This record gives sequence, structure tokens and C-alpha cells, in this order.
Amino acid sequence: MDNRARGRGAGINTHNRFQKHEIEYTSEDWQQWEDQEVNPKTQFIEEESKTLMSVSDSPDLGHFHSINPYRGCEHGCIYCYARNSHEYWGYSAGLDFETKIIVKKNAPLLLEKLFNSKSWQPHSIHLSGNTDCYQPGEKKYRITRQLLEICLKYRNPVSVLTKNALILRDIDVLEKLAKLNLVHGAISITSLNEDLRTALEPRTVTGKRRLHVVKTLHEAGIPMGVMTAPIIPGLNDHEIPSIIKAASENGAVWAGYTVVRLNGAIAALFEEWVNHHFPDRAAKILNQIKECHGGTVNDSRFGVRMVGEGNFAENIRQLHNLACRKYFKDKELPKLDTSQFMRGGQMKLF
Repeated sequence: MDNRARGRGAGINTHNRFQKHEIEYTSEDWQQWEDQEVNPKTQFIEEESKTLMSVSDSPDLGHFHSINPYRGCEHGCIYCYARNSHEYWGYSAGLDFETKIIVKKNAPLLLEKLFNSKSWQPHSIHLSGNTDCYQPGEKKYRITRQLLEICLKYRNPVSVLTKNALILRDIDVLEKLAKLNLVHGAISITSLNEDLRTALEPRTVTGKRRLHVVKTLHEAGIPMGVMTAPIIPGLNDHEIPSIIKAASENGAVWAGYTVVRLNGAIAALFEEWVNHHFPDRAAKILNQIKECHGGTVNDSRFGVRMVGEGNFAENIRQLHNLACRKYFKDKELPKLDTSQFMRGGQMKLF
């Protein structure tokens, strides 16, 4: 009998390295969760954040300004590097990450306060640097929409990355930003194989639906790209050309990628997951991941941690680059405009 919680990516709650005590679930607990009435429900934990903007000086990202309205993500992507950050808040990187979502309710207030401060210099902001800003909780809280409206009000450029069709609800704001050259959009597409997608990313929309989102936003004038990330050797690496071709045909002008790395608790989560879903080739997949990272499932060195090294990583790089040259020929992503920023917002117009 499969005792995994239905509709979730993680099959376990890994130990939180910051806690001395932990809850251990028995097989009886998992069997109870097979009942829809007691299956783990998503909890939203509202907080008043003190800070909002995260600035990364990593050589891999280069002064990357990001905002994450939510901590944790209901999408449940098993490979998500953000899982480890949930441990800082007293939760597990496993099921807790998918079922206990921290909501930064005052994020719009903090962003407006930042834009009005003398210290803020116009810089492109990235929504979803860690967790998806259009995860299911956004239907209720509408924090991402408010952040976009504030960026429009102050004329500050913004880019959005998501794997959820919920972004189409805000197409009116995105169109206004696009007319001012203030927005880029990107959709994460890991696989067009629905069997693999539902296992990897159980609470996300289909690959076909994501291509529809790319097309719809492109037709609305929003410059679009795709992230074929992460590439997992032995699982989705062979899909690189077909994903990039389909993305280009639907209006995307660029594609990026990363090679999966299993840092922190993600190693245990992914190993449990791959042995459950692909027992016949789990060892091969894990070994190929190790070959991309010098014999381990994770490499934290700047410059190679996101793309890997070795023969498998090089094959992925060449396949991705070749597909981009073929399908994005003569396409270019416009540079966002930082010159229109208005401290004080549109009130200056009156």
C-alpha cells in the first residue's frame, strides 16, 4: 500500500538540523492521511515581515534583487532548493515546506516604503527568486498583484518567474508595465511529459498549459522566456530541444537552465522520491547527478554549482546552447528601463 500523502511532492518530513526535537510519523499516520478528511491540509501562517528585499552578491547571480511574498510553496516540486530555507523557521524541508506557507502580508507596504526611501536606486526586481509568487495562496492574498501595481505606480522595472497559469489574472497590470518597457516574464517548464510532471511538480499546471501562458503573455506584449530548470540527467535532459522549440513557437525569446543539485535536506527527499517513482533506474539517475557535481549530489562552488561539470553537464550545456541558437535566432530580450522611476510614485504627475 502506498502511504505517501496524496498530491504532495515530498514523501517524508526530513529532520530539521536546527531543532533538538522532532516529530516522527509512523506508517499508521501515513495510512490515516490516505483519508481525504485527514490528508495534510495547507496552512497559511500570516506574518508582518521586517524586511522584504533580498540582494544576492553571488558571482552566479550578480546583484540580484528579489522579493518572495511567500515562504514555502504548495507546488511541491521535489527538487526545489528553497526547501532548505524552511528549516530556519522551525519547519521541515519536506512536507512542511508544502503544507505550512508563511505569508508576508505587509510586503506591499514594505515595497512602497522602500521606493520612497532616499537609499533606493532604481533596479530591476525579481519576483520568485526563491518560491513561486503565483502559488495557489496568491488566489486569496493577491500580494503579487499588489507588488506589480506598486512597481507600475513608481515606474520600477520588475521580472516575474512562475510555473502557474494564475499569472494570467494580472495580465492587465503586466500589459501596462510592458508598454513602458518595465517587465519581463518567464515560465518554468521542466517537462512536457505529464507522467513526469505530476511526479516532479504535483500541484502545478501542465506543460501544455504553461506554453499557453507564454503565448498569451507574448501576444499581450510582455517579453517572455522559459527556464528549463532544473535539468535532471536521466529524467528530463532529453526534452531540452523539444521544450525550447515549443517555447519559441509560442513566443518566448530566450531560455535558461540549471543542472539539479541536491543540497541540504533535498538529497534525502529526492532519494526517497526517485526510489519511489523510478525504482528501476533510481541508482542510475543519482549516479548521473553525482557525475555532474564531482562525485557528490551537491556542489556549492560558485561558477559550477548551477551548471555542473564533467561529461554529462557538458552534454547538457551543448544541447541547450544548440537548441537556443536554432530556435531563438534573431530573437532578443529587450533591456528593462530604469530611467522612468519616480520617487513618490505617480503623485508627482499632479
